[in-house]
Amino acid sequence: MAQRCTEVTPQCPVEATTYGYRPVLSGNIVFIVVFGLCTIAQTYLGLRHKLRAFTFAVSLGCLGETIGYGGRVMMNDNPWSGTGFKIQIVCIILAPSFLAAGFYLTLKHLILYIGPEYSRLKPKLYTWIFIIADAISIVTQAAGGGIASAETRELVDVGNGIIIAGIAIQVATQFICICLGVDFAIRVWKRGGPGIKTWSAGFKFYVFSSCFAFLTIFIRCVYRIPEMSGGWGNDLMRKETEFLILDGMMIAIACILMTVAHPGIFFPHISSRRSKALEKQQQQNDQESSNDSDGKEQSV
Repeated sequence: MAQRCTEVTPQCPVEATTYGYRPVLSGNIVFIVVFGLCTIAQTYLGLRHKLRAFTFAVSLGCLGETIGYGGRVMMNDNPWSGTGFKIQIVCIILAPSFLAAGFYLTLKHLILYIGPEYSRLKPKLYTWIFIIADAISIVTQAAGGGIASAETRELVDVGNGIIIAGIAIQVATQFICICLGVDFAIRVWKRGGPGIKTWSAGFKFYVFSSCFAFLTIFIRCVYRIPEMSGGWGNDLMRKETEFLILDGMMIAIACILMTVAHPGIFFPHISSRRSKALEKQQQQNDQESSNDSDGKEQSV
């Protein structure tokens, strides 16, 4: 019946749509405003502080959410809107991956600034490992979203499976990142306690906000696995309140925190010149350590 329905009629009730409800107008408009303002603010702050990669990733994530909730507003007008459904499913599925990418891009700079000696990975590896994994997740979810937008039930189910695989990759990547982050924080706290006291209030605010923002993105991605794995139109997918809280609100919090606690304002060392100086110093330290090790081996 869904393929023949283009609007709500007695023969095509709202309950027969994939979501089984007419998306609430007020809540979705609030999210459009929040994400839209974050997009504008991120673009402005990024250009002002010359953080091109971070700005591109986070602004694209905020913009994707804005467009995605625009699709849900279209579905409020017509729950059978195929265009609205495709827009919101693709944009809202993909956008958080770009927000996570923005966080990954700052990791190397944070490690270099706080103390690379406390990290189990070299600072530059954080960018390579997590950005590549995130890119794989984005491509996988995009492919699944494209296939899920097809008209046949078989392709829709295939696309759904691919989307779930992409989200699973995303969750696994984020979980590993969280574990490494917790380990790093513990090592800093145990061995570098006095150094923490020298951090400015602004930098502490930035670190806390960034970590909490990443946690909300992680919560959203974990929610999406059971929400999608039950198939299109499953019970969890048809509960709008859970979606608005565990997806919309979680990502809204992340976008707000990543905007209010912008690295260009509270973490100026992320700028290219200062970051390169820290990275160069770290490379020199690594080289000196390597030379010392070689010297000891030769003396033995």
